[in-house]
Amino acid sequence: MRAKFLREVAEAGLAGDPGPRARVTEAELAALPATAQRYLRFMRVVGRPRVWSFRARWTGVFRTRPDQPWKACEAWQYDTRLGIARIFHMRLRYGLMPLLVRDTYVRGEGRMLGRVLDTISVVDEASAKIDTGELVTYLNDAILFAPSMVLGPEATWTAVDDGSFDVALTDHGRTVTARVFVDERGAVTDFSTTDRYVSDPDHPGDMVRARWSTPVAGWMIVDGRPVARGGTALWHLPGGDFAYATFTLADGDIEFDVAPAPPGAAAPERVRA
Repeated sequence: MRAKFLREVAEAGLAGDPGPRARVTEAELAALPATAQRYLRFMRVVGRPRVWSFRARWTGVFRTRPDQPWKACEAWQYDTRLGIARIFHMRLRYGLMPLLVRDTYVRGEGRMLGRVLDTISVVDEASAKIDTGELVTYLNDAILFAPSMVLGPEATWTAVDDGSFDVALTDHGRTVTARVFVDERGAVTDFSTTDRYVSDPDHPGDMVRARWSTPVAGWMIVDGRPVARGGTALWHLPGGDFAYATFTLADGDIEFDVAPAPPGAAAPERVRA
């Protein structure tokens, strides 16, 4: 799976050279809401060069319905701010067979693709709703792991209260917004948005807007900066809350400022999922 993921990232045509990277300054934080400043100081962004990409590996459990048993899964993802993009691969079992799920957002277009044995499609969605959902998921990634990826003119930070702030991100003419909840230190406790869509339980096949949140399960330090150790993905539906994924990040499973492929390197050989 890792080799296939790395190959597809390398073939996505993503930029690999960030050029000179300015360090985040106190003056940049001064213009933001006080709660957002507290969060960014907790994340130790001041004085550091802006993060331009990260690559991470996850382990966890996943399910598609509240009455479905949890299935063990492994996931890899690559996010970059050089032409905002996100490539996420997850592998789990579909009955007795492996299912590879890809969630991608590249050049303003999102897609959800799930294939049994990586050959038979069981999910293949591409629409404006998917574009919006994938962009706000990129925003979620940045807030939990590398907020300097959204410290720029494409993002707007708005005051709410002492325990939360709103952040909006614009890309390819599309704007998504989320509310970020923090504790007294500035550590994120939850991220909530209504800019994602879920399959309508009453009309299968239709995608309806719903609130989505990712409560955080602890923090750890990587390369001198805090990152979320793990968390849960929740849909808040009329019939009740539905937790469908829980992921954990292990020590050594996230790297920052990683090129989509080493300069001049051949992409990894294809392997079975």
